[in-house]
Formats: sequence, C-alpha cells, structure tokens
Amino acid sequence: MNVFTTLQQFVPQQQLSKVAGRLAASRHPYVKRAFIRGFAKAYGVSLGEYERQSFNAYESFNDFFTRELKENARTIDSSANGIVSPADGIISQLGQIEDHKLLQAKGRHYDVGQLLADSEDGSYFADGSFATVYLAPSNYHRVHMPFAGTLTKTRYVPGTLFSVNNTTAENVPDLFARNERLVCLFDTEYGKAAVVMVGAMIVAGIETVATGKISRTEDIQEADHDMSFEKGAELGRFYLGSTAIVVLPKAAKADWQDSMKANSVVKMGQLLGQAKAQQA
Repeated sequence: MNVFTTLQQFVPQQQLSKVAGRLAASRHPYVKRAFIRGFAKAYGVSLGEYERQSFNAYESFNDFFTRELKENARTIDSSANGIVSPADGIISQLGQIEDHKLLQAKGRHYDVGQLLADSEDGSYFADGSFATVYLAPSNYHRVHMPFAGTLTKTRYVPGTLFSVNNTTAENVPDLFARNERLVCLFDTEYGKAAVVMVGAMIVAGIETVATGKISRTEDIQEADHDMSFEKGAELGRFYLGSTAIVVLPKAAKADWQDSMKANSVVKMGQLLGQAKAQQA
C-alpha cells in the first residue's frame, strides 16, 4: 500500500462519517451555506442542468449533494436489450467475471460472492459480466436502473469505508467487497441481475426508493421486495459519493461497447453495451 491508503487504515472511518453526516444534514443557515458554497467552488459545480438553480434553494448540504436534474436532462438509451450507465461518473472497470472474479484494478481481482455477501448468489453470477462506475464528488449522485427489472431483495452489508478512487482501488485488496455496501437483486429478462451501491470514506449514507435511508448496523440486513422499475428509473442515492457496480449473469451474454473502458467518462442513461434476453 502507498502512504495515502495506509493512513486510511488508521482513520476512525465510521466516526468520521457520522460527524460528516451530522454536518451535511444541518439546516443551520451558516453551516449549510458554508458547506454548499465551499464545495461548489472547490469542485466547480454549476447548477445549469439541475432543477433548483440557486444554492439558497437547498435545505441542507445533503439536499444539495443529492440535487435532482431537470426533466429530460439525461437521455436514457432505448436500444433493445441495451444496458445503460446507472450514474454519472467514470468507468473504473468493466468486463467479464472470470472464475468468480471481478477486476478491481490492474493486477487486482475480487470475488463476486464476497461482493454480494452470499456464496449462492456468487455462484449464480460466475462467468457473468460487470461494470463499475465511480462517482466523483462533483457528479450527480443519484443512481438509476441500468435495465428494467423487479427488485426482489436488498442486502445491506456493513464494512470498512476506504476511499474508492483509483489510487485506493490499485492498493487495497478486495476494496469493493470490504467496504460498506447495499446489494440490490432484481429479476430481469436476462435472469437475475444486481446493482451494488458501495460506500466510501465520509459517505454519510445510502438510500433507495425501496428501503429509505439505510441505518448502519454491525450485522447484515436483508429485506424482500416486489417493486418494478423501468430502465432509467431512480433506484437510490448516495449522501456523499461512491461507486455503483452492475452485475449480470452469464446468460445475459453482455457485449460491452468497444468505447467503454477503464477511465471512460459516462453519463447516467448512456449505453454501456447490449445483453441477450432469455427465451420464453
């Protein structure tokens, strides 16, 4: 590990995230103004494509950070069997799951069953496909559906809160399978599929439309659902950013576009590749 990732091991990750969460949720006018304007200046955030176009219109930093886009600000690709990006961000990695392993960074792999916190699910997705999208601080921070499907289960998995940028991904083994995360499992025309929302350093919370904001616990939390989503529909959001991982089964035969590779910049709804629907 390098100095940056080594130091993260000694930072009180959970406590730091709790403090950040309280400040980010504050509606005190001086607190929220300082955080919103300071953040916007540091990361060059413009409100041109967002519904509320004044910094004063947001009730807290959290409200600002999860700001909603204007209607039709993103085009959801309508290609038949197209898999779209679940978020604005950068492709960290994408490709095939080989011998139960996903590529984290050059020379580093991790186990799909460990990511999903379930060995049976891991076996199902063996030899499938994945796409990992990293959301930078300045990005739009809502996560949307990369395919149409019915949410059948959510699984909250407690864990560490390492940063998830490229430097950490290159240096921390099993990063995405160690960090706190929410696994969302769906029934789709391709079989079972998953979207995993991975927490990170100073991430103050994960929320979905099905679960509300997740309460942190030391144990895995599972819940059953029966909620249908169209491709491009909002699935959830991060209170301070992170990563979304799309996992598809072998039967989907996902064919990622040649233009999609590590470090490609993507927008929510942009076509990542094609999949193959199962025969009725």
